[in-house]
Amino acid sequence: MIAQASRLNHVEEYYFSTKLKEVRALQDSGKPVINLGVGSPDLQPPPQVMTALHQALLNPSAHQYQPYRGTNDFRKAIAEFYQNFYSVALDHETEILPLMGSKEGITHISMAFLNEGDEVLVPNPGYPTYASVSRLVGASTVLYNLNEETGWLPDFEELEKRDLSKVKLMWVNYPNMPTGAVAKKELFEQLYRFGKKHSILVVNDNPYSFILNEEPQSILKYCEDMDGVLELNSLSKSFNMSGWRIGMLCGSEKHINTVLKVKTNMDSGMFFPLQAGAAMALRLSPEWFSEQNKIYQRRKEEIVKLATALKCSFSEDQAGMFLWCKVPQGNTSEGFVEHLLKKYHIFAAPGFIFGSQGEGYIRFSLCASEENIIKACNRLTA
Repeated sequence: MIAQASRLNHVEEYYFSTKLKEVRALQDSGKPVINLGVGSPDLQPPPQVMTALHQALLNPSAHQYQPYRGTNDFRKAIAEFYQNFYSVALDHETEILPLMGSKEGITHISMAFLNEGDEVLVPNPGYPTYASVSRLVGASTVLYNLNEETGWLPDFEELEKRDLSKVKLMWVNYPNMPTGAVAKKELFEQLYRFGKKHSILVVNDNPYSFILNEEPQSILKYCEDMDGVLELNSLSKSFNMSGWRIGMLCGSEKHINTVLKVKTNMDSGMFFPLQAGAAMALRLSPEWFSEQNKIYQRRKEEIVKLATALKCSFSEDQAGMFLWCKVPQGNTSEGFVEHLLKKYHIFAAPGFIFGSQGEGYIRFSLCASEENIIKACNRLTA
């Protein structure tokens, strides 16, 4: 028998990969499960994007290998997007790297900068992939706790008490998933100074900045230079293009070239029509976000009713496409989710999957129709 690689000994299959099999099995057996657990947008991409995609299919070179750095026009569109929405000036030739989704970028960045034995600061709660990919490349994860009392922001006083000599990289994610916390410029400035002081590369994962958030921010705006920071971004959430797998990495030419060494050995470029459609999306007016957020706001109002009926507590000033809630006292997050699934056929994400600090919380997704959310509410009183 051939044994699995030892690097997998401390990595589990992604929670949603296994749990959604159970949800689908329930649905296949006739149980009308309403899925409020996953952040996969159910809305359609902008129609202009679909038109651009279709037209690009007719380009004579559309079906050939594409540049590893992405097309020139796509990189220009990313630069325009960052200038128009974040007031950040980027050189489209050297400071932008298109990705096949920002999840790919997490792996590429980790492979590019981490050696075995290096340490990585990972938020708790936080996106599970930060920790799992760190372990896959042989690095050690050092959790830094986020909590409700501090607004789900890093505690720098606590961080400064630690031995940071082996820490090489720090993952941050604002607007935050799963908590919906929003960062102000003061936090980004503090993160930049912290990273420079300790020679830690700070990476902000920024896919939620346009969902129910009035002030989109980029960490790159608050850095004197980009040598100590990188930013991941994505079209998945903001433009309802999660299945397209399109993201981007922005930072200094030096860091982009380092990541490119990994990327050029992992893929052979992104399908041209996808890049053409993405470029069109990034050039849309702010009205696109305004109209989309009207839908999300109505959905959030119904999710609030659902959470209230379940006697969960929460803050309503959360950004992003989720509502992060504390379950009633005496319940575990997993137990509460199982109760919802088995009794009411409603699926939500248990907070423990995001780390120990997520225990006692659940996450509801806004990626379901208003009709289905209302239907979920009605089941509680049926």
